[in-house]
Amino acid sequence: MSVEEKFDNAKDKVAGKAKEVEGKVTGDKAREAEGKAQGLFADVKDKLSDAAEAVKDKAEEAVDAVKDGFDHLKK
Repeated sequence: MSVEEKFDNAKDKVAGKAKEVEGKVTGDKAREAEGKAQGLFADVKDKLSDAAEAVKDKAEEAVDAVKDGFDHLKK
């Protein structure tokens, strides 16, 4: 995950928590729900980004393994 993505997700989490607290304090259930949703969305983005990075790493490992196998055959 890039630094920009991490920053954006952290910013969304903080903003979401602020909205959630504001909603609780003012009794505005819609604002509270909006804040919770924003925080959950940021968590989902984090998890998807981590999963995509893991898949990319595994794909690179597989490509390297195949290349190593072909290099072995050339010798």
